[in-house]
Amino acid sequence: MKPAALGPEEKPKTKNRSLFTEIWKNRMVYTLLIPGLIWLFIFAYMPMGGLSLAFKHYRANDGIWGSEWVAFENFRYVFRDPNFTAAVWRTLYVNIIKLVVQFPFPVIIALLLNELRMRRMSKLFQTVLTFPQFLSWIIVSGIVINVLSYDGLVNSFLSLVGLPAINFLGSEKMFLPMLLLTDIWKSTGWGAIIYLAAISGIDQDQYESSQIDGATRMQQMFRITLPNILPTIVVMFILAVGGLMSSGFDQIFNLANAATKNVSEVLDVYIYRITFQSSTDFSFSSAVSLFRSLVNMALLLLADRGAKLLGGDGLFK
Repeated sequence: MKPAALGPEEKPKTKNRSLFTEIWKNRMVYTLLIPGLIWLFIFAYMPMGGLSLAFKHYRANDGIWGSEWVAFENFRYVFRDPNFTAAVWRTLYVNIIKLVVQFPFPVIIALLLNELRMRRMSKLFQTVLTFPQFLSWIIVSGIVINVLSYDGLVNSFLSLVGLPAINFLGSEKMFLPMLLLTDIWKSTGWGAIIYLAAISGIDQDQYESSQIDGATRMQQMFRITLPNILPTIVVMFILAVGGLMSSGFDQIFNLANAATKNVSEVLDVYIYRITFQSSTDFSFSSAVSLFRSLVNMALLLLADRGAKLLGGDGLFK
């Protein structure tokens, strides 16, 4: 005789019991997660209550919860501001160029470092390339200013050879290339570490089999290494697309000046200006920040969906 099927009330109970049993069995692992979960709740979830400012007319005397509810009035003011629209398009323009130009560099560096057979040289290059990541943008901007200012290293050399000085820091045309070069120099080595970690997980039998078949190192790179790290590349690309509306405030804020204001006021700088450099309106700036976060989330989901349509795994199963 077949055993009687579980009733609708017995199945959830059995499932819950097995879940709690599994948690209790691995209780030490879950205990280690508690500090991280507490941190995540305090610093990631609790501040979300401040998003309600985007729908209120904030007054310091009334506080966040006592301020008047105005629904979408702040957003109507936001979309009427021509400076906001310009900042949005400028942010997308700058970040799309950054994505196209900068994104391949860590992959290329990781592939080249992996091809170095001298492990000491590989570690040396990896250390040298990673070091700029630990410098703040204040220090990087100080280096750039000392090198590219009118009395800096480059213009001093140009004057020695009889050439006219170049206004690197005050030129709108040179501002975007300066952003690209400094960002590539600062972040390429750190990004390459992720791909090197993915490369280290590749089965070495594939390389040995290809050597027996007579494959060159270039063929191994394009036929074995690159396809194996492609899922990691896809994930990193999706995350980069999901941050297109966050343009790296620290970099632009420290490298920009009054002469480059027309090309440097991206959305992050716009939020900073309307919050701290003009008549303070926290409700208005909260509305802009919420809009930016929603667009980033939409771009992340679109990139994930596009990766799945192209045959990748994406972020979400």
